[in-house]
Amino acid sequence: MIGWLIALISGALMSIQGVFNTEVTKQTSIWVANGWVQLTAFLVCLIGWFVTGRPEISGLWQMEQKYMLVGGVMGAGITWTVIQSMEKLGPAKAVMIIVVSQLLIAYLIEVFGVFGVEKVDFQWRKVLGMAFAIAGIILFKWE
Repeated sequence: MIGWLIALISGALMSIQGVFNTEVTKQTSIWVANGWVQLTAFLVCLIGWFVTGRPEISGLWQMEQKYMLVGGVMGAGITWTVIQSMEKLGPAKAVMIIVVSQLLIAYLIEVFGVFGVEKVDFQWRKVLGMAFAIAGIILFKWE
């Protein structure tokens, strides 16, 4: 149950953050807004690191799959794409497409077992669920 609650909070925070970042971009620039997001996120992480007992940072350099360390670069890309999509589509349409894209890619990662994720069996009902989600976007967008 706690996983569901955390996921709901995550979705809400992502939507609100996207709106905030889009507004900051309108008054500054996309790279100023993106930099601010990454800087403030770093500061919050730094505070969290101090509060939770300061585990060793050197563990980063001991990662077997070094490519996994590009998450921060992806974070900057995520912030940029969310701002751009919300500005061009509006928050509701942008978030619907973002969520369906996340769901599709996450399912493909699970089905093919890439990036060290445990492989799951392909299920047509999940593809049908994805089709319903895409149909929902089309219905939502339909004017």
